[in-house]
Amino acid sequence: MADRSGLAVILAAGEGTRMRSSLPKVLHPVGGLALVGHVIKATLAAGISRRVVVAGHGAEAVSAAVRTLDDKAAIAIQTERLGTAHAVLAARSALEEGADDIVVLFGDGPLITAETIAAARAKLAEGAAVVVVGFHTDAPTGYGRLLMQGDALLAIREEKDASTEERKVTFCNSGIMALSGSEALALLDAVGNANAKGEYYLTDCVEIARARGLVVTAIEADAEEVAGVNNRLELAVMETAFQKRAREAALMAGVTLQVPDTVIFSHDTVLESDVVVEPYVVFAEGVKVAAGARIRAFSHLEEADVGPGAEIGPYARLRPGSEIGEGGKVGNFVEMKKAVLGPGAKVNHLTYIGDAEIGAKANIGAGTITCNYDGVNKHKTVIGEGAFIGSNSSLVAPVTIGTGGYVGSGSVITKDVPDGALAIARGRQVTFPGKAPKPRPKTKG
Repeated sequence: MADRSGLAVILAAGEGTRMRSSLPKVLHPVGGLALVGHVIKATLAAGISRRVVVAGHGAEAVSAAVRTLDDKAAIAIQTERLGTAHAVLAARSALEEGADDIVVLFGDGPLITAETIAAARAKLAEGAAVVVVGFHTDAPTGYGRLLMQGDALLAIREEKDASTEERKVTFCNSGIMALSGSEALALLDAVGNANAKGEYYLTDCVEIARARGLVVTAIEADAEEVAGVNNRLELAVMETAFQKRAREAALMAGVTLQVPDTVIFSHDTVLESDVVVEPYVVFAEGVKVAAGARIRAFSHLEEADVGPGAEIGPYARLRPGSEIGEGGKVGNFVEMKKAVLGPGAKVNHLTYIGDAEIGAKANIGAGTITCNYDGVNKHKTVIGEGAFIGSNSSLVAPVTIGTGGYVGSGSVITKDVPDGALAIARGRQVTFPGKAPKPRPKTKG
């Protein structure tokens, strides 16, 4: 569709009171990304050049969230909720600017794919004026039925108006629609409100277009793909569907998930081929794992970059800003934050590394902590290549351990250690032979 301009009108004005939340419905997350964010990503992937989001309740919050993904997106405000066609016309100024293709989507439908959007646009390119996205279901009750004659969409028949035979139709309306840019405004302006609710329905564009001799058709999408969210139960169902897709995509891309159903993905998780993920791993936002790395069980990663062949966990936590070099190892009960671990370096167990830079092949002993926070500011610890930090040491930042430096176990290091130097900072042991306390009798009671 590179030769065709596109405009996506994303309807996000619903209050979502059934979510029982002060957060606007379209900002509730799936895979760590707001519902409307998934829709925006799909339109970007489909090559649509412009977006306008129609907001109502929580418009300020919706606008801020939208612009984190597309800083050029327009926001239109729907002050009255008078139906779907009325909502689309809230974006009139964007529609008047013109586009070859107008695609109307819903901000609470996060599973819509770029492929379905592209398929609808392809029908417009072939000459259709209106393209409706439908789906098949074994439980069509309550949905508008798409009445087809070959490739032509004759009508969208609502449940209450359908005949007995029409109610047997299982091809249903998702609400998603694509309109020819040259016809869109004329069709929308012709929509009336002569119905029980006095609202303006986007579905009326089908009848209006057919009456004008224009081509009207429908394409099919998977029912799950076009589903929306109206309450927390449906949000949980959508999260489950998203995670299933993410796991399948990872497996097909050459990633090993030992127990797939126990692994949680974010919308932006990147795992390269030959990565192995053990059970019960959580990938929060912003995680990249390079080829051949292994993420062991019960680990949690967020905004972290794991290099080739590295090993994380089990029971490790990588917080934002963690960078693990090639072949690096972060073991069990290790927490890292805003820290770089050089190639081949090891932090094997029971350690906190924050605001630090660790050189290649350095070894950090069990129980070591970087004391990076003085109660007001954060300070940096630098550990040179090949350095060895003995177990149960505290490195009080700002401090530097030089290349090949050695810190004796149990030390509290407050001053820089030069290259190749040994530093020991602990109380000297004193032993008194024969002076161990004698056993005392237990007191009664």
